[in-house]
Amino acid sequence: MITHATASRHTIATALRQLARRDRVMHRVIKKVGKYRLRQERNLFWLLVVAIANQQLSGKAADTLIVRLRRLYQGRIPSPIEMAKTEARVLRKVGFSRMKVRFLKHLAQAFVRGAIDRRALLRRANGSDEFLITELTKLDGVGRWTAEMALMFGLERLDVFPVDDLGIQKAIKRLYKFKRLPSKRTMLAIAQAWRPYRTVASWYLWQAVDSGGVTAWD
Repeated sequence: MITHATASRHTIATALRQLARRDRVMHRVIKKVGKYRLRQERNLFWLLVVAIANQQLSGKAADTLIVRLRRLYQGRIPSPIEMAKTEARVLRKVGFSRMKVRFLKHLAQAFVRGAIDRRALLRRANGSDEFLITELTKLDGVGRWTAEMALMFGLERLDVFPVDDLGIQKAIKRLYKFKRLPSKRTMLAIAQAWRPYRTVASWYLWQAVDSGGVTAWD
């Protein structure tokens, strides 16, 4: 049985050794990219806000949107109650679509109500990533990809593999010499060797296609 591991220095060192030993391609990527630097965002609300902003946008466009959003709150990360009180028309002026404004308002209200709490989620999950994904996707606008980003970047889950992520698909296509984007089945088969450290492997894949591709949570 695979148990959930937190991202301690010892665990990451073990992950890198296993990934390098089990997969020659991953070995080369790790050697080229260097130190594992996935930083955790402890503010789960903000992490989900950023993930929603990134939906169906390029990284550059999403980053611009986030900068404008923070400017609305004098450069600060807004609290759930602040965003809940912000009028929809104001968020629209920042550049969010009507649908994303609805998602953000719903998200903020859920945190204000206490429906989502980072510590409570982890306690109730009892090691189950699927439980966390199920709970997070109950939120309007939070699909599986968004929930997976939350698990990877904010909940320290080390065995998440976002098979629907275009960056991951492109990295596997390039690194494993496919002529076209690989199928989900093919990706899952390749990633089987990375268990229980697929989050770590995914981070290295992102770095392989875009060294700045995982800094959106700053």
